[in-house]
Amino acid sequence: MKRIDQKLIDETLELIKSSEKDGAGNERIKTIVNRLLKDLFNAMADLDITSEEMWKACDWLTQTGKNNEYGLVFAGLGIEKFMDVQMDWEDEQAGIENKTPRTIEGPLYVAGSPESTSYAELETEIEPDAERLFMSGVVRDENGNPIPNAKVEIWHCNLKGLYSHFDSSQPAFNLRRAINVVEDGKYEFKSFVPVGYACPPNGSTDTLMQLLGRHGARPAHIHFFVTAPGFRKLTTQINIEGDPLTYDDFAFATRPELVPHIERVSAEDAAKYGKNEAFAKINFDFNMVHEITNAAPGENHRLRAAAEL
Repeated sequence: MKRIDQKLIDETLELIKSSEKDGAGNERIKTIVNRLLKDLFNAMADLDITSEEMWKACDWLTQTGKNNEYGLVFAGLGIEKFMDVQMDWEDEQAGIENKTPRTIEGPLYVAGSPESTSYAELETEIEPDAERLFMSGVVRDENGNPIPNAKVEIWHCNLKGLYSHFDSSQPAFNLRRAINVVEDGKYEFKSFVPVGYACPPNGSTDTLMQLLGRHGARPAHIHFFVTAPGFRKLTTQINIEGDPLTYDDFAFATRPELVPHIERVSAEDAAKYGKNEAFAKINFDFNMVHEITNAAPGENHRLRAAAEL
């Protein structure tokens, strides 16, 4: 089919833009929306996208909002990954080298986790058939020095692949804790080895992934925020070594530096580590970067869930 005349596209765009009032609204939003409309209208023309297809897209967008799945869509389409790529590039331009890479936050953080000093047990509700996990390390600066007064926030899913707060069957802040480190910068937490999970079956994200010929699953992983006065916030996660989807994450979050070795310690050897049961062991240091004047912030202030104890 012959492409619609560019003149008609441009006239329509100009008509829309002409309805804006000078000095009213937000100039930044105007610029962004007008550019996106230009790209969309031209894509509709180039790809012969029909009104039928556009209304199906509108229905899907509406349902995605009802399902509260836009965070998953951002991850699955690689939008959140590209935001990380863009921030990594900005850091590089500013001469910032992140020894511990950032990776996506995802949509399931909840503010207000219970805080403790140096050590935490993440399970409010014990998973009886899980493999116990102890993860420990040191929060360090660019030169390897421990950072006192840093905070390590941790969250991961249960063995059903569900996160507390968003899953009402779990106690508040289950598998969510915040550890304040002291002068030695050391942290340790006890939990269990998490599992991977997939997007809600037949939900908006799953439907889109199927249409793209892709899956909507994530490997087992654990999320972290690491913050400290005078340092740039670190948003990252580790993958569990050996998960079959570690390098096939639908959210594109895997980075080789964030797949630490996991060591299995038998019940017989557990006492050597001061433990009384068999467990999996991960050692992982977080390296932070001092804040730099005039550098891009390297984080965002998106709307996040919050709860009270």
